[in-house]
Amino acid sequence: MSRTQLVFGIHAVSSLLDHHADAVQVLYTLAGRRDKRLQSLVDKAKHAGIPVEECYRADLDARCPQVHQGIVALSEATNREYHEQDLDALLDGLDHPPLLLVLDGVTDPHNLGACLRSAEAAGADAVIVPKDKSVQLSPTVRKVACGAAEIVPFVSVTNLARTLQSLQQRGIWVFGAAGEAQQSLYDADLKGPIALVLGSEGKGLRRLTREHCDSLLAIPMAGEVSSLNVSVSTGVCLFEAVRQRTPR
Repeated sequence: MSRTQLVFGIHAVSSLLDHHADAVQVLYTLAGRRDKRLQSLVDKAKHAGIPVEECYRADLDARCPQVHQGIVALSEATNREYHEQDLDALLDGLDHPPLLLVLDGVTDPHNLGACLRSAEAAGADAVIVPKDKSVQLSPTVRKVACGAAEIVPFVSVTNLARTLQSLQQRGIWVFGAAGEAQQSLYDADLKGPIALVLGSEGKGLRRLTREHCDSLLAIPMAGEVSSLNVSVSTGVCLFEAVRQRTPR
């Protein structure tokens, strides 16, 4: 029996319909709401042959007790979720040096959603997280990601240190972000095959993860604040890589 998931929010549902319309079983909408954004999604669903059901506020809230923006999709689980045994095939299919984002123990779904959004915007080839002590894809993550969760491959691995070793054996350089690192992010060569590793919201990179990085990099900080939110750091690191990898 296939797993199902709830996807809610204008951007998340729009991306789901664009990329995985065949997986959507039914679209629930708020009765009486007919603004242009919602109506365009209803039209798109009907064009794809997806049943659309109008629900009163209480019924829709009962189905999805989150900030759903008046639209909720019931869908089969999409194929953006991978396991570590799928990683080699995913990397083998690339025609360019990989740009990977590795998140070591991010537990806040809002942070993970924001990281996924940055990863998709930067053209990252995958986001890799450990299965334990890390938030996984959830309806909240999908909503915050604004559709990126339906696009960027999300790889959940059992042993993060072993995965980093495997990446290194493929010739991928593993760079960890750490505030106390001696080397600046802006002095590192990020043009080749790389994996950027960022740690949890409070503790940063775990010891074993640090030991499996080829190099540690710091984001230069000019102010008195000692660290950035992990999703902000992710954006800074990814787009420095994009800057270096973009032909001038």
